[in-house]
Amino acid sequence: MITTVQHRDKKYSFDLSKPIDISIPLQSGEGNLTAWYCDFPRFEPVMTDKFTGSVKLGGPVNFKDIYFNPHGHGTHSECLGHIAKEDYYVNECISFVHQPALVQSFYPEELENGDFVIMPEQIANCLFLLKDVKVLILRTLPNETGKRHRQYSNSNPPYLHPDAMKLIVNAGIEHLMIDTPSVDREEDAGKLEGHHIFWNYPENPRIYCSITELIFVSDAIPDGLYFLQLFIANFKNDAAPCRPILYEMTELS
Repeated sequence: MITTVQHRDKKYSFDLSKPIDISIPLQSGEGNLTAWYCDFPRFEPVMTDKFTGSVKLGGPVNFKDIYFNPHGHGTHSECLGHIAKEDYYVNECISFVHQPALVQSFYPEELENGDFVIMPEQIANCLFLLKDVKVLILRTLPNETGKRHRQYSNSNPPYLHPDAMKLIVNAGIEHLMIDTPSVDREEDAGKLEGHHIFWNYPENPRIYCSITELIFVSDAIPDGLYFLQLFIANFKNDAAPCRPILYEMTELS
């Protein structure tokens, strides 16, 4: 199904029958990625003296309890409620995102302390690409497929320099996506400076803005402009599992 969208002064088409999924599936056990010192997620059949929630074990249906953490077990979107004293819920702040998005790759720079950081100079060099774009999708390099199953805890993954985040916000980005567990350093004494800058909290909160973490953007997806559909599970929580889908955009003559 071909549809069209107007972006800036140009018209583009994209094919809804050719989705590109950049989420990471949630699965039970050791094949799943983990972050923030979470155990592996568990999918367990409900078992009582009157019911067996597993067809393999003789039950009539598969009927499982699922134990997982949205922040620590896979692709998720989070809202202002992640850092606010007030109650904000992702299903109320961001129902879905349906608009053009820029995919941009970066080699994080190594600092003297060994951290790998996306620096403000790197963001400054691509600001011209962000004109009239509200969604920025960051792919960190190198881009091993092992990201889909990595155990991130106590590894200090790459993150954004606070001044880089300021540039992103000033460029008008409302929805930021990244393939690491956080836009901030793994251990930063609870400051979460990048999160606070992004949501401009507590000064003037950007309530309808989102951060999506732990995506995976395959090397088969070139940097550039795409149409994004971001579907977020209807959880009344600060974060929820999500499924971002990209579509290649073709400029119409």
